[in-house]
Amino acid sequence: MESKLFKRYVMGGATCAALAAAACAHAAPSPRAEAQAGAASAQPVPRQAKPKLDLSGRTRVGKASFYSSKFNGRKMADGTPMDPRSDSAASKTLPLGTTAKVTNLETGESAVVTIRDRGPHVRGRIVDLSPASARRVGIDRHEGVSKVAVTPLALPPADDDVHRAPDADAKPARPRPVPKSTPR
Repeated sequence: MESKLFKRYVMGGATCAALAAAACAHAAPSPRAEAQAGAASAQPVPRQAKPKLDLSGRTRVGKASFYSSKFNGRKMADGTPMDPRSDSAASKTLPLGTTAKVTNLETGESAVVTIRDRGPHVRGRIVDLSPASARRVGIDRHEGVSKVAVTPLALPPADDDVHRAPDADAKPARPRPVPKSTPR
């Protein structure tokens, strides 16, 4: 004769689920089950918002560093390879193709650079310079970081100018002038 427990287990779906849950509650959970339960209850990590492009033409003051030699020849955000002798620079907020003047606030030396990459990916820095541009600006190779002012000189053409079908007799899009900012 079959036991009452077996009959309830086989006969009733709700009873079956209750008995299975009771049996599992007394058993020690496996490490995999604990990991899954922990992952399900963990709050998602918020992603940092991407910085918005700065089209204001304002001068920014902050720290500048220069590219390491390990980046030589690697592709930059605009698709060109990194050349340590070029006037390339990286900015998180200036649009790619922007021409900017970088002035070392400690020495007064300056250089004109073209934003071709995204970065720097270090908190508190506003621009990464190619080694040649960093030398022209006067960033000490041993310290590697210097306080600078970055002034945009010319912004790239607007996206709608670039993606519009060209007219037969139209001139190519030229860089937009930087808007004049009002003194504070």
